[in-house]
Amino acid sequence: VQLVESGGGLVQPGGSLRLSCAASGFTFSSAAMSWARQAPGKGLEWVSGIYRAGTTAYADSVKGRFTITRNNANNTVYLQMNTLKPEDTAVYYCALGIPTSATSTKGQGTQVTVSS
Repeated sequence: VQLVESGGGLVQPGGSLRLSCAASGFTFSSAAMSWARQAPGKGLEWVSGIYRAGTTAYADSVKGRFTITRNNANNTVYLQMNTLKPEDTAVYYCALGIPTSATSTKGQGTQVTVSS
């Protein structure tokens, strides 16, 4: 199993970013996928998930601002992040399954920093 995240960076408060996760090594179309994040000094926080049929779920902290989607044709899951806040600053991980725990299969992460 390989999960490779991309799309992180530095953005000002109120800005947007789109994260991508390229998956391989398993039957992606049959898998539920999640995004999770870890801020400095804090534990892993599940952010959003998408089931194989496309049903989505969100943490209250990002509901209405983040959108998770998937493309089963190219084995990719996305996280569109709008109206970003400084408290969204974290390393964002793509993970297998819903929700995400410390033992979930995850990628290497991509850094998102929200700062003026």
